[in-house]
Amino acid sequence: MRSFLKRLFINNWPRKCLSIILSIIIWFVIHKSLTTTKTISNIPIRIENIPPGKTVEGIQSNGLLGQRTNLTLSGDKGLLDELSANDLQVVVDANERDGEWIAAITRKNLRTENSELNITQGISRVQQQNVIIKLTKLISEKIPIIITQPIGEPPPGYQFVDIWPYQLYITVSGPEEVIKNLKAHGIRLTFNLNDITKSKLDELRSRINKDYVDVVSYHIPDIMKQVSLPLLSSTPIEINDPDAKLLRIDFLRYEKLKLNTPIPVNLYFPPHVANSLNPSKITLTPNQLVENRSGIKMITEPLYAKGVSAHFLDVVKDMLEIAIIVNPDKDNELDWSIQYINARSLEEKYLRNIKSDAIDEELGGIQPHLREDYLRNRFRSYMNRLQLCRADNKPLELVPKIQGHSITLAEPSHDSE
Repeated sequence: MRSFLKRLFINNWPRKCLSIILSIIIWFVIHKSLTTTKTISNIPIRIENIPPGKTVEGIQSNGLLGQRTNLTLSGDKGLLDELSANDLQVVVDANERDGEWIAAITRKNLRTENSELNITQGISRVQQQNVIIKLTKLISEKIPIIITQPIGEPPPGYQFVDIWPYQLYITVSGPEEVIKNLKAHGIRLTFNLNDITKSKLDELRSRINKDYVDVVSYHIPDIMKQVSLPLLSSTPIEINDPDAKLLRIDFLRYEKLKLNTPIPVNLYFPPHVANSLNPSKITLTPNQLVENRSGIKMITEPLYAKGVSAHFLDVVKDMLEIAIIVNPDKDNELDWSIQYINARSLEEKYLRNIKSDAIDEELGGIQPHLREDYLRNRFRSYMNRLQLCRADNKPLELVPKIQGHSITLAEPSHDSE
């Protein structure tokens, strides 16, 4: 065995070493002499030396075009086998260019940031590919951002009230056509209530010292104050409006509130029914639901309110009425709605009370005119969201009907249930 190994490795060792060295040299020369063709997809395109006051349509903030290109390359097999779209960029020089032109991509347009790859010597040929480049005017504009109603469901035990401000602006720069289109149509931003946890609202609620503060305001974190504009940037853009710091979603702490006052019921006759109905002869007939108190027809049984704050309800409770719209359908059924008497005066009273009581300490940090807009929007949101219900949380359902000169107000029959 020893003699075999000696003959294998020691005998004539100079010749054997020379043979190994020659083999390596031959393999290296042959390998380097091998050429191949490879198509690489999605290669980014970078535009350089853009003239002042101009930009390229479709360019992003990082200097790359939104579009990419596919190139067929010929050259060293070893290099091309390692090469991918992440290793290459097509660089187009826009110096002294104007308007729209066709850029022919050759070897000179290729660049790599990988210092280990020698594409200058390794790539012998690029199958010519043309890219249309369009220079346009660079402009900056304030783009309106419309804050839409959020999607999703509020955390258990809370009711969504409103989101404010309803509109913000973002100042961006880019191609004239893109910016003008954005300004004309605006940007819509929608938040998801499912992203807000009950524990977070409970924490905010625990910081409120006053028992009569029934609104919990969730301030939108900065990371969510971004919009996606793919034509301008590959990453979301932060909203740079100073008022973005005020962005909040309001929630109510209460499920329902008892309405400790009767609600008057009145008849409303649209002008166009005057020829077919005689308002002087048609009356609302009292029954188990509607009571006649000194000539005022009203619902006296205990009702509850949902969707509003205790402070709002305290302001409007004596100025509510149920209006029956006397415009019968084919079954002689009528519509009804909740009405606010002197809504403008109620709104002013709501503002005065909040300002005098300093109910929301956070409001002190908002400029007076913005604070007033915020409170007015909150009041009007409550007006639209008020829902009457019973102690069992079921909505108040009423079925007004007209028979001859008599109108009756009853609850729907649920015999079939």
